[in-house]
Order: sequence, then structure tokens, then C-alpha cells
Amino acid sequence: QVQLVESGGRLVQPGESLTLSCVAVPSGPGSIITAMSWYRQAPGNQREHVATAANGPRVTYGDSVKGRFSIARDESKNTALLRMNSLKFEDTAVYLCAAQALEGSYVRDYWGQGTHVTVSA
Repeated sequence: QVQLVESGGRLVQPGESLTLSCVAVPSGPGSIITAMSWYRQAPGNQREHVATAANGPRVTYGDSVKGRFSIARDESKNTALLRMNSLKFEDTAVYLCAAQALEGSYVRDYWGQGTHVTVSA
């Protein structure tokens, strides 16, 4: 079991920057975090991939945020920061942190509750 806690979401103006934080807390030594990701979901839209930082490190971004967002993961602390620059109205969404964990011979995905980001003038 892994618990994820996100923070940092708030109201910002277009063009501003914002950093979201996610901490993954395994319930025991049997959960090994192998990747942490950020997704977002706006009202009426499907969940969209924002960024992933896997062990290695290997980083991938969604097309809509490339060049503006960056993910920074600390594998030793199981944290993932999402730095968002040049925010646009269309970046308004609930941002969810996800973690992929290796538990014995199983790979499981865990999700946080989300943090709200609103971009408005």
C-alpha cells in the first residue's frame, strides 16, 4: 500500500508559475516506488497525462505541457515536484499524483486525491 499526498494547488493568473508537490508514503518495506506521475482532469474532460519520472531516471511529458512543465523526482524521498511555467487558462484542472509500486511480483498503481489548480484573470 502506498499513500500519496499532493499539495500546492491554488488560484493563479495566466503567465504565472506554480509548483505542485507529491509525497508517496509506502506502508511497509515491501512497496518499492518505480515511477511517479502527474495527471490532470478538467471538468468534462478525460484524465490527461502530464508528466512521469520513472527510475533511471526516465522522464516523459504530455504534448500539451512540453516546454512549460517539468517534473523533478527524488527517488530517495519518494517525492515528485511539478514545476508549471507560463500557465494558461486551459491548465485549469485537478492535478493528481500517481505512483507505480513494485510489491513482490506485482506492479500496482496508486492515486492521490488531487490538488486544484485554477488559472484565471
